Amino acid sequence: MIVVFKHFFYSNYVGLSFWPFIILKHDALKEDAVLINHEKIHLRQQIELLILPFYIIYVTEWLLRSLWYLNFYRGYQNISFEQEAYHNEHDMDYPKKRKIFGFIKYL
Repeated sequence: MIVVFKHFFYSNYVGLSFWPFIILKHDALKEDAVLINHEKIHLRQQIELLILPFYIIYVTEWLLRSLWYLNFYRGYQNISFEQEAYHNEHDMDYPKKRKIFGFIKYL
């Protein structure tokens, strides 16, 4: 389910997956197939980790990588979940064909 909530986002972030929703900054982003696919990959990651563990791992990895790079945005870019989603966002079939725990190869 896609919802638009423009006051939820910081800076240049435009989309977020929060099971079972894809939350977008602007209504026009519903037409951005690559962004929607990126967020669908995150929904698959959340399902396979039973939702709550996904968020715990995501935040922990973000904090650790931010400390490693001394930069919050670079830490975000290097989260394994984000690496998998960015690497495969142009493959519209990827959410259906991805292997379970596909993010592990990006650790």
